[in-house]
Amino acid sequence: MVRRRSTDLRAPGDALNEAPRLFVVFNPASGRGRGSRRIPLYRHLLEESFSHVTFGTTTHPGEERDLAQRAVDEGYDIVVAAGGDGTWGNVADRLVTSGRTDVTFGMLPNGTGNDFGRSLGFHPTDPYEAVRVLAEGHVRRVDVGRLDTPSAAETRPDLFEARHFLNLVGFGFDIAVIDAAARARFLKGELLYKVTALQQLFRFPGIELAVEGPTAPRREGRHLMVTVSNGRFFGGGFPIAPGATVTDGRLHACRIEDVPPLARLRLFSLAQKGTHVTSERVEVISEPTFRLTFPSPPRFEMDGDVRQAASEILDLRILPGALGVVAPLS
Repeated sequence: MVRRRSTDLRAPGDALNEAPRLFVVFNPASGRGRGSRRIPLYRHLLEESFSHVTFGTTTHPGEERDLAQRAVDEGYDIVVAAGGDGTWGNVADRLVTSGRTDVTFGMLPNGTGNDFGRSLGFHPTDPYEAVRVLAEGHVRRVDVGRLDTPSAAETRPDLFEARHFLNLVGFGFDIAVIDAAARARFLKGELLYKVTALQQLFRFPGIELAVEGPTAPRREGRHLMVTVSNGRFFGGGFPIAPGATVTDGRLHACRIEDVPPLARLRLFSLAQKGTHVTSERVEVISEPTFRLTFPSPPRFEMDGDVRQAASEILDLRILPGALGVVAPLS
C-alpha cells in the first residue's frame, strides 16, 4: 500500500487540507491507446492512498481541459492528470488559465514520451513510484510557457487562442517525426521516437523560419528544426535543451540548421546524449520571450500534440513559478 503523508502536502504560502480532495483525469488514448491498460492499477493505488478521490475519463481529444475546469469549479485541492505530455499540458493549461493558485497539479506518467515528468525526476514508466510521490505530497512551483499569435488576434479573433505549455513547442523535423510515429505499428515509447526519427532524417525537406529574442539578434534561414523548451527533454528522453530547468525563468530555443542527411545522422546521435550543442550547426538561446516568424502559418507540436497556427507570427514567453506541482524532492 502507498502511504500518504498529508502534512507534507502544501504549496509555498498555502496549506492544503489534511485530507486533500483529488480529481484525477484519465486519458485512455494516451500512449497510442496503451494508457488504458494502466488505468485499473492507478485507480486501485489511488483509492488505497487517498480518502477523497474522484475520477474522470476523456472520450475525445482535448476533453482534459473541460474535466480540469470542472475540478476547479467544484473546489478540488489537487487536479491529477494521468497520461503523457499532451494530457499534462492540456490540464495544466486550464489550471493556469483559471488563475486559481490554490489548486495544485498532480502527474501520473501514462503516455509515450512523458518528457516533462523526466525534468521533475519522475520515472517515466513506474506507476507505483508516481502514486507514492503524489501521496508524499511535496509541492514545487514550476515555470509554464505561453504561446500567443498576435496577428491572428487582430485579423481572426475567432481563431485566436493563447495556450500554455509545460514542456516544449517544436517546429519542423519534430512534426515530421510525430506524423511518422502516428503511422507506425508495433513500436512504442523511446524506441518509437528513435526509429521514426531515423527515417525522417533522410526524408524531411527542412523548414524556413526566423527566431529572435529581447537580447538575441534575429536568426533566419532553413532549419532542420527549432524547439522552444521549458523542460530539458523531448522525444522520449532526448536532452534537447541540456541546460534547462523548469524553475530558471527562461525559455530555451534550440535551433538546428538544415544539413545533408549524413550530417543529420551525426547530429541525431549527438542529441541522444545532449552533446548536439557542441556542433556549429546548433545554437541554444535562453530568453524570457521569443518571436518566431514563418512564410505561412505553420503546423507545430505543443507538449506532443500537433496543432495548426492561425498566424505566421508566434510569440512565446515564460511565466515563472506559475504552477504548483506535486513532484519528487529535487
